[in-house]
Amino acid sequence: MSSPERQTLERWDREHVWHAFTQMAEYQPLFIERGRGCTLIDIDGREYLDATSSVWCNVHGHRHPHIDAAIIAQLERIAHTTSLGASNSTTVRLARRLVELAPAGLNHVFFSDDGATAVEAALKMAFQFWRQTTPPRPEKNLYVAFEDAYHGDTLGSVSVGGVARFHALFRPLLFDVLRLPAPQLYRLPPGITPATACDYYLSQLDQLLRARHPQIAALVIEPLVQAAAGMLVQPPGFLRGAAALARQYDVLLIADEVAVGFGRTGTMFACEQEGVAPDFLCLAKGLTAGYLPMGATLTTDRVWQAFLGRYAEGRQFFHGHTYGGNPLAAAAALASLEVFEAEGTLARLPAKIERLAAHLKRAAALPPVGDIRQRGLLAGIELVRDRASREPYAWEERAGWRVADFARGRGVLLRPLGNVIVIMPPLAITLPELDRVMDVVVEGIAMLDAR
Repeated sequence: MSSPERQTLERWDREHVWHAFTQMAEYQPLFIERGRGCTLIDIDGREYLDATSSVWCNVHGHRHPHIDAAIIAQLERIAHTTSLGASNSTTVRLARRLVELAPAGLNHVFFSDDGATAVEAALKMAFQFWRQTTPPRPEKNLYVAFEDAYHGDTLGSVSVGGVARFHALFRPLLFDVLRLPAPQLYRLPPGITPATACDYYLSQLDQLLRARHPQIAALVIEPLVQAAAGMLVQPPGFLRGAAALARQYDVLLIADEVAVGFGRTGTMFACEQEGVAPDFLCLAKGLTAGYLPMGATLTTDRVWQAFLGRYAEGRQFFHGHTYGGNPLAAAAALASLEVFEAEGTLARLPAKIERLAAHLKRAAALPPVGDIRQRGLLAGIELVRDRASREPYAWEERAGWRVADFARGRGVLLRPLGNVIVIMPPLAITLPELDRVMDVVVEGIAMLDAR
């Protein structure tokens, strides 16, 4: 591209495009123009390995021929039609396929636009359910969530979120939530060990539900891993125990698998690994393999039945999205699920997971690395100033971003979470590509220590 044209685009980008979670006063444009497989190509033809799946959503690589063809075929029929009182055959087929794949009992699918709206729908469904169930229990209007949780950026999803750096400013706009410490294994309370952590966190949840369950509508959880919290891996058995407690106290369980669904943790859905069937399953990101915006909220017959009645009763779900159930997105999602089956995507993961673990073991030996957290083909490498005390780098030191800047210069794109280097490549990544990503990451962390 000619220099004058490039300069114009950069100026327009800085002046007109407001980038999410980005300090625009310091923003340096990066134009990604093309992609193929796990490689992204910028406007100047430079290539980068997509080490975070274009923010955790790409599954089978960019420009997968089967998904491309499915979208083109759908486009030749219709690009969009409303799901308000009408339907489309592609969307219906996707709903059926999701019901077949999801944990047992999740027989109804509400489509929305993204992960935040999938969670928002679940929160509102749970709230309305308790007012319309038999007998009605309108006093159940509180939610339980965890510290450092991230469920999106709509006001409802922010309310149950717990990332203070993102959300503290908006506190006056949010509803109150009963919040518990994040169940994790690195920074444990005094006297708690990894072996006792699961029982410790479950006992806290038990105490809260025992005392407040008559007022609690739902428990909101990211199964197995709290992703945006820094890839905090939960103690084994915690999800299963939390689900059992929710059932015991008649509290609905909302499982937010926006980040961890569609193979990220090694199985299609993270809930499978501990035999959990939630009341609501929230999906997005990998749902369309990272091609088009789409969210889905799956729920049970029990919830569904509470919304049925005559029109005059006003029991229908008072919520909707213009592009909910969009046929183009549904075509991409169906094609992605076909690729999972045709290419044996899940069956190929163990070798990649093992290779990632071997590289993480190398990284763990570096002085700036305080903790390594892995579940399936996702991982977090937490950087600390002092390993013994676990003292973190100050936010202003941009430790994670310094590693990401180094990696970008070596042809690997990362997006850290503060001091945590996130590794979440497309499931389609090859072993040589994974080797290259991790070699660059290890080199970048070593560079950090050298300073």
